Amino acid sequence: MSICKSVLSGLLSLPKLRPMNSIATFDFSGKRVLIRVDFNVPLNDAFEVTDATRIRAAVPTIKKIIDGGGSAVLMSHLGRPKGAEDKFSMKHIVKAVSAELGMDVQFAGDCIGDEAKEITSHLAMGKVVLLDNLRFHKEETAGDEFFAGQLAEHGDVYINDAFGTAHRAHASTAIIARFFPHDKLFGYVMESEIKNIDKVLYGSEKPVTAIVGGAKVSSKISILENLIDKVDHVLIGGGMAFTFLKAQGGKVGSSLIEDDYLDNARTILAKAEAKGVKIHLPEDSIVADAFSNDANTQIVDSNSIPDGWMGLDIGPKAVAAYLDVIQNSKTVLWNGPMGVFEMESFANGTIEVAKSLAKATENGTFTLVGGGDSVAAVNKFGLADKVSYVSTGGGAMLEYLEGIELPGIAAIRN
Repeated sequence: MSICKSVLSGLLSLPKLRPMNSIATFDFSGKRVLIRVDFNVPLNDAFEVTDATRIRAAVPTIKKIIDGGGSAVLMSHLGRPKGAEDKFSMKHIVKAVSAELGMDVQFAGDCIGDEAKEITSHLAMGKVVLLDNLRFHKEETAGDEFFAGQLAEHGDVYINDAFGTAHRAHASTAIIARFFPHDKLFGYVMESEIKNIDKVLYGSEKPVTAIVGGAKVSSKISILENLIDKVDHVLIGGGMAFTFLKAQGGKVGSSLIEDDYLDNARTILAKAEAKGVKIHLPEDSIVADAFSNDANTQIVDSNSIPDGWMGLDIGPKAVAAYLDVIQNSKTVLWNGPMGVFEMESFANGTIEVAKSLAKATENGTFTLVGGGDSVAAVNKFGLADKVSYVSTGGGAMLEYLEGIELPGIAAIRN
């Protein structure tokens, strides 16, 4: 009894946890705010930004700080440099950042060191400076604590607004938060990503449907295992469908198969059945005699694909069945195309799913699109603004869907 009392007394004497700061209510007046942004944007041969989407996404967070009376120190990586390579310098990004913010942005020729510290320590309130590429220093990806401490000297407050790198335990995304035990928070991009993905995983209105496509089962096993506990329907498309079809005894011709994952596919199918989750596989497929846009094609039953032919898109019966499920769902997550949508001959399934998501959204369904190929598809077909939310997270979103606690998120929450 005395031991229990001692433990209880110790627990009661612990300091209360402070609630996590919110960017919406934080007082930035007079504060230098160090922001980890994701400005890993594409450049052309003239080193001009060809897609400023990621820069544009960070603008509300930066403006919130400036309008709130603070200054902003921006840090990011660009590409995968081997040392300090001029072609990967953030100096090429400054013009685009200035244009998106509508104000001049200063540039520091390094992210650590006396010169950079001199600039940030004298940064006037209302001003913005961009540090040079974090990955010019190998300590960044190594998660070096001393390097993180050097970066921390640039700010009084730390904000992580780079969801795309939240799954990496790098110095600027996870380790640095240790130097801001209280004044650390998510930016608007991070808040929005977490809120919208959590809406699917934990607070979704039923029926919930997950559309999972792509080439390989191996890259989606963990996602499927986690989603089965949270959804009512799973629509499977892309090359990964043929591993499931073969696992059920189907003949899939020369379609992409991962024989090492046949047992995994059977396990997922059995688990879904036990939980009352309906897994939908394409009833028919558009098959080709070569992996080419100009190949000969035919529509066949997905379980009876002739030898020498490969499935490259879902067929019209599958499209009709999938669209029916989507239109009768209240929450839909889409990750992965239905076929080789980059080729016009095999893009129809992906196009129809994208259009169906837009229609469902218009009718009140919450729709979330995430993962590189799915995002590329809705952008290509001009439907990105017709769905509820498009995640920019890529690998970070996939790991989050797997149920993995991302280092960049844990560092702020803990």
